[in-house]
Amino acid sequence: MPNVNVSLQVLPVVEEERIYPVVDKVIEYIDSCGVKYQVGPMETTMEGDLDILLDIVKKAQEICIEQGAARVASVVKIDYKLEGVTMDEKVYKYKK
Repeated sequence: MPNVNVSLQVLPVVEEERIYPVVDKVIEYIDSCGVKYQVGPMETTMEGDLDILLDIVKKAQEICIEQGAARVASVVKIDYKLEGVTMDEKVYKYKK
């Protein structure tokens, strides 16, 4: 399967001061998975095999609940094309 991009924004329902620590746990998990990823101010974008990335999305929901969220809403974007897609092809001209 070709590389795809999956962007994930988790919105855990916790007290405001706990939002970043919960999101940090999700990002720590993504980092531990060994996939290429880039953290942005509103979402984290990952690159790799679709099945693996969707498993990461599923686990991210569980992490938020394990961290005390009463609920978690997530926004997921998938960019898929037959020959594959990379984050670099989208942003290389903006890197300084």
